[in-house]
Amino acid sequence: MKLLLASRNAKKLRELQRIVVAEGLDGIEVLSLSDVPEFPEAPETAPDFEGNALAKARDAAAATGLVSVADDSGLAVDELNGMPGVLSARWSGKHGDDDANLDLLLGQLGDVPDERRGAAFVSVVAMVVPGGEEVVVRGEWRGTLLRARRGTGGFGYDPIFVPEGYEITSAEMTPEEKDAESHRGRALKLLVPYLRKLG
Repeated sequence: MKLLLASRNAKKLRELQRIVVAEGLDGIEVLSLSDVPEFPEAPETAPDFEGNALAKARDAAAATGLVSVADDSGLAVDELNGMPGVLSARWSGKHGDDDANLDLLLGQLGDVPDERRGAAFVSVVAMVVPGGEEVVVRGEWRGTLLRARRGTGGFGYDPIFVPEGYEITSAEMTPEEKDAESHRGRALKLLVPYLRKLG
């Protein structure tokens, strides 16, 4: 079976691919958007991760006829009432500018004491079978936010996020450690039983 991971984020795509392989989903060939003809995608305008992930997966399934999986994820900061949330990738105004997004968030949290710097990475993964079922799963990874960057791995807000139970940031983890613990890993593991049925 061919499974389309509908993401244009190369780092996110590699992360999703590693997790699918690690789960031993034999018989499932993982494709990316670069493996299929281009198609128009609706902008991410939903107010929540669920709506955006489902819209992306529906677009991909309708355009390609393939079982499609899409993810929408971000950082929900307790002190900011869950923001940046769905706006995480463009928090500073420009999509995908990790440094600017980090700088803005660190500035906004500058006066927040350590005990109130809780946050969670959230990932919602949607799977759409053309003409068939739709599945939406959610993974959360709790932690606290540092006052300065640490580590060079990962992407996005990883350099300031220390997961619960750890003393290192998610940017200091190996890819395998992060996959095993991350919000995206948790969400995808919830999807695995559905993928096994399809395979």
